[in-house]
Amino acid sequence: MDTNAPPLLDLTIDNITPNAVRINSQSGDARLTYLMARLTTHLHDFARETRLSTDEWMAALHFLTDCGQICSDVRQEFILFSDILGLSLLVDAINHPKPPSCTEGSVLGPFHTHDAPNLSNGSSMTSDPDGEPLLVVCSVKDSEGNPVPGVKVDIWETDSTGHYDVQHADREGPSERCVMTSDSEGGFWFKAVKPVSYPIPNDGPVGKLLGLLNRHCWRPAHLHFMFEKQGWDHLITYVVLLSTGLILFLQNLTVLQCVKKSLVVDLAKVDGPTARKHGVEEGIWFLQRDFVFASISDIDELRDRNATEELAKLGLSMKLIDHLPVPDLD
Repeated sequence: MDTNAPPLLDLTIDNITPNAVRINSQSGDARLTYLMARLTTHLHDFARETRLSTDEWMAALHFLTDCGQICSDVRQEFILFSDILGLSLLVDAINHPKPPSCTEGSVLGPFHTHDAPNLSNGSSMTSDPDGEPLLVVCSVKDSEGNPVPGVKVDIWETDSTGHYDVQHADREGPSERCVMTSDSEGGFWFKAVKPVSYPIPNDGPVGKLLGLLNRHCWRPAHLHFMFEKQGWDHLITYVVLLSTGLILFLQNLTVLQCVKKSLVVDLAKVDGPTARKHGVEEGIWFLQRDFVFASISDIDELRDRNATEELAKLGLSMKLIDHLPVPDLD
């Protein structure tokens, strides 16, 4: 028993919050202490403001339990829950702000895996015989327009049925996903299938919650990209295919990450010279995209500046340690 723990007062609705903060402030880690204090304060204020009932809180606990029980190596219900709340996108935007010239980010989503094969330029990442063929030609550049070679690029999408490979019970290995490396000119290109719209898994607790909220479970067609290179900011993004029904998705999104206009693209068709250059059939779908990478130093500078400005607006006396705010007690 910790004899240095702060004494607990007679607990009431009014004093339980400062007591909970006090008892959780013994770690010696300034950032953990701050996070626990703010989490406790906001949760308690939520309960007071809503006059949260016992039945409602038990329903919330059962919901979280159900989320945990349905998670597996290939399904992450908590990520899906974070996505539909918009929290994933908010955290990404705070931690990975982008200079105006750089490609905007998105969130990882629940279907990324770590078993994608490493493929060379021009390879096919699909084994779907029913998908509409798609040629994808991309480049990675810095904010000055210079090519960035040696970037690890993780790519994944659904098949033509609107399912990721991990959603198939008979999955024998990865498909519709790969890892590539940008060449000396910052380029990479591959063959895929045209993405299609699909529903998120709605057989679990998050799907049931969407039903209670009268929200649809469909997502617009898109293709995921993740970029990694030492010294550069970790970029997770995607491209969303323009379609006549896209506005309906944007008005009632399932996963709050598709509203960035810069990530919406329109497919073209492969012309003769492009077909001959890349060894594909003329007339198939064609996606050409330039991604603009930012250095870690540029992102850290922007992140610190944003944090300082926002904390000042809130009237908080804070200092930054490793780019994260803690109370300034000096």
